[in-house]
Amino acid sequence: MSQAILPSTSSKDIANIAIPVSLEFVFILVLNFINQIVVGALGAVAVASVGLVNSLNLIPTMTLGALGTSASILVARAYGAKREKELSTVVSSALVVAIVVSVVIAAPMILFPHNILQFFGASEDVLKQGPEFMAVLALSLPFAVLSAVFSGILRSAAHPKSPMVATIITTVLNTPLAIILVFGWGVIPSMGIVGAAWATLIVSVIKAIVLAVQTFGLYRIAGWELPGSWGGWKFVLVPLFVLAVPLALTTIFWTSGNFIYNVIAQQISNDALAVLQIFGALEAVFFVASLGLMSAVTALAGRAVGAGNGPLAKAWIAKIKRVGIWTGIGFGLLFALSSLAVPSMFPEIGPAVLVPVTFAILLNAAIQFVKVRIALLGAAILPSGDDVKGVVIGDFIAPFFVGVPIVIALAFFTPLGIYGLFIGRTIEEFFKVVFFSWRERRIQWQAVADRHFVPEELPDEPTTGIIQVP
Repeated sequence: MSQAILPSTSSKDIANIAIPVSLEFVFILVLNFINQIVVGALGAVAVASVGLVNSLNLIPTMTLGALGTSASILVARAYGAKREKELSTVVSSALVVAIVVSVVIAAPMILFPHNILQFFGASEDVLKQGPEFMAVLALSLPFAVLSAVFSGILRSAAHPKSPMVATIITTVLNTPLAIILVFGWGVIPSMGIVGAAWATLIVSVIKAIVLAVQTFGLYRIAGWELPGSWGGWKFVLVPLFVLAVPLALTTIFWTSGNFIYNVIAQQISNDALAVLQIFGALEAVFFVASLGLMSAVTALAGRAVGAGNGPLAKAWIAKIKRVGIWTGIGFGLLFALSSLAVPSMFPEIGPAVLVPVTFAILLNAAIQFVKVRIALLGAAILPSGDDVKGVVIGDFIAPFFVGVPIVIALAFFTPLGIYGLFIGRTIEEFFKVVFFSWRERRIQWQAVADRHFVPEELPDEPTTGIIQVP
């Protein structure tokens, strides 16, 4: 164990990580919105085709994003310990794994898009346009996963602004490129919705290249160094997947829970489903604050753990949680004010949709600080403290044994209807924050730091050191 350092934390250090990450995701939301506008000009069938494919593509994209999170934790530990050889090995191995896994998952979407869309109930009209769009979009999946891993590496290695810069570049390029490829220009023919997929592929490749240049060239965070034996691979791959697999499972549980809530809303009424869709679109905007603070936990606490300083890791987490309370309150107020804009944003909806949407916004705005705390605990603090097991348990129990049963009871066996859905989901959130907080109190941060800190330099092959399996 290294000698303990007096914990010292700075809000500026948190802001330097959190703000660029939050802004990055704002640009991503803008990019998605622009793409919806471009495709919307092609008509309802085009919108339906793109919507279905994007919803299906979101599952592997978010699931594989767990590789970026797990890589960022391991990189932060190696970076904090100033172990260059191990840092290079972790970075290189994580990138290879990202390529292999994403290609394997993307292959069926490229080879059998028609069958996949047919299985998920696509209409005949959607089946005319959707398969080619899916096949081209799937080609971008490996580059999207590489970008997620590169972004996690850069944030953990004290370069949080770099992913934001790459995202801004691709956002600026995507708009004119999508318009040209969708509608045609000069010698370039109109490609319809497939043009939008090609635009996504091109900017995904560019983003991955920009991030790679920043990682290996501009900042020289790491060199390219793969393990030279199976033992070396094992000491990298095992902890990578020990973190990534549970985090991927939580993503699957989350998406499955959301799918069930959509099914329940549809069973209530079409208006109820519209309420849930409008609410979800608005809530996504205000989730960006949580994303920034999650990255701050991963980077700052991870570096402290890598340096063998448990008290500093604990101090960083306490500081970020306090920031999270005020961030949640602030964004909650903004979320509440957004309810005033709903009538102008969706002028066609009547009181049957507007009233419950307003209720849902105000209810969730009031507990926004709780939702920020849940995001910090489940996606950053517990994984950084070697408690991915607690995350999996909480994310499984909360929706399937708490949220869904209560929602069904309130929505179908009381007069509450759609209101019962949001009340039930709120109860689920409170259960989750209590459970995650209990798991956090069990973490002994110095013990975690001791497990991952090794004072000597790496030998020719990686040891368990920073990347030791808990």
